Amino acid sequence: MTISGAPDPEDARDRAAEDGIEGTAVSVADAPPPLPRRSTLLARLDGAADGFGQLERALSRPHVRRRLEIGAPVVILGIAALLRLTALGHPHILVFDETYYAKDAWSTWQLGYEGEWAEGSDERFEAGDPGGLTEVADYVVHPPLGKWIIGLFMGAFGVVDPVLWRLPTALAGLVIVGLTYAIARGLTRSIAFASLAGLWLAIDGFAIVMSRTALLDTILAMFVLAGAGALLLDRRGSPARTVRALAARRRRFGAAMWSRPWIVVAGVLLGAACATKWSGAAFIAAFGLWTVVMDALDRRRAGFRHPWIGTLLTQAPTSFVLLVLPAVVVYVASYAGWFAGGWGSQAVLEDPALRWTGMLAWVPLGLQALWRYHAQQLGFHVGLTNDHAYESPAYQWLWLGRPTAFEMESGSEGTWWITALPNLVVWYAAVVALGYLIYRLGRHLDRRAGFVVVGVLAGYAPWLAFPDRTIFFFYAIVFLPFLVIGLAMALQALVGPRSRRADDVPTALELDLARSMGEADDWTAERDALQRRAGGWLAIQAIVLLSLMALAWYLPVYYGIQLPTAEIRFRYWPPTWP
Repeated sequence: MTISGAPDPEDARDRAAEDGIEGTAVSVADAPPPLPRRSTLLARLDGAADGFGQLERALSRPHVRRRLEIGAPVVILGIAALLRLTALGHPHILVFDETYYAKDAWSTWQLGYEGEWAEGSDERFEAGDPGGLTEVADYVVHPPLGKWIIGLFMGAFGVVDPVLWRLPTALAGLVIVGLTYAIARGLTRSIAFASLAGLWLAIDGFAIVMSRTALLDTILAMFVLAGAGALLLDRRGSPARTVRALAARRRRFGAAMWSRPWIVVAGVLLGAACATKWSGAAFIAAFGLWTVVMDALDRRRAGFRHPWIGTLLTQAPTSFVLLVLPAVVVYVASYAGWFAGGWGSQAVLEDPALRWTGMLAWVPLGLQALWRYHAQQLGFHVGLTNDHAYESPAYQWLWLGRPTAFEMESGSEGTWWITALPNLVVWYAAVVALGYLIYRLGRHLDRRAGFVVVGVLAGYAPWLAFPDRTIFFFYAIVFLPFLVIGLAMALQALVGPRSRRADDVPTALELDLARSMGEADDWTAERDALQRRAGGWLAIQAIVLLSLMALAWYLPVYYGIQLPTAEIRFRYWPPTWP
């Protein structure tokens, strides 16, 4: 490749002769080396890297970043709202387990507890007539808080439209998208990768269907994610807090730090998760242990003597009280309406033989009845082994062995189907990213990776312990946000960091000229890093494009759009779907 202005040895000798310079010889070795030839493909890649560098510099300007800080989450939440709130009243029937939770939600607002319904009440309820409710207490197996939330708008406006019993879960779905963005923003320290996490959850079909159906699991996921976020906020000040505690007494073996309000907030939120479904308790246990481990690592780094033993003997009991006590208070308070007449609430009062004696005789009879009721509920959950057409053991979840079909209707004009099916591109990529994060945790003790792994395992691993129980894939919604955040973190590692000298990275032409002068050593590494980031973002663009295509392809499955039966079934390509 010839560059205008580069000296030629023959021309130099001719000019020396013309100028009358005798005895002057210009050696070819003294001339700068010729520039290397580049193929068309490499030239295009260099051009793409240059364009990416210009875009990267433009987006890093302070005024642009300020606008993105506000604009990115607003746009993502707008997309999420559009996908979740559009035609929220369709279908105009009780979908899947809405037959339990929507009616129980209405009952809790009318009676304070879940009442029994007369036969044929589903059709009346769908028509806007809740007259099938009786005052006879019904035996239910989930705590009441989620039903109180589902019934918020029905309590105010009645049951005249399905929108009223689905709107609370739709709003909870929007909150989950916002929390996913915020947590990813804190973990990655990047607007771009936080936006990817938020966008992928916003367009995920699994999250869309769960947000458009009045089930407890979306509300559970909201409280779990909010509680995990509160513990992350506690972590922000933990290293400095630990150093101050050591400085107060240099020989301190252990220090119990009580002033940790974000742990209390997390306890309230995770207690609300337990008051929605019992599976929230796994997150209290998992993130409680995570907090203890992080505190021990902080103490070791700060220089505490015997940091692990000191943490276990001092800070661990303190954190237990700060986390678990608020959770228990919130959980018991959620049963306030049940004490007035819920199923089993009067059993201990009416039958003295059921009352506790001895050292436990002081416990209020209402709490004794609540304990007895929970023992009965536990027996139901453990012994639930009924066959179901859409049950899916937990070991099948990661490869989507059996997504849950919520509703289907087929006729001469076609078929519509609603299935809680994730965005396939995002789901499978996130599962691969989870494996990478587990490697990062084991190899480098990456604390950020540990947070995501703990969130996924807390929502997934407990179900593996019950292979014979009737389990459904839609329970996985509780750890879907952690999977998506993990995918964003793994892609950030793929792209690599942007160095402080990135604003001065030369273009391909400038680097070639520098090489010709022997001055390229300082810039080669920066140029290589720029090309890596550009290649990484090209891969990310491909994933985003494919995920948008998957969203468009599966929209009829998410919204129950009627199509010819062959077209609907073509979207369920494995034989186990649906």
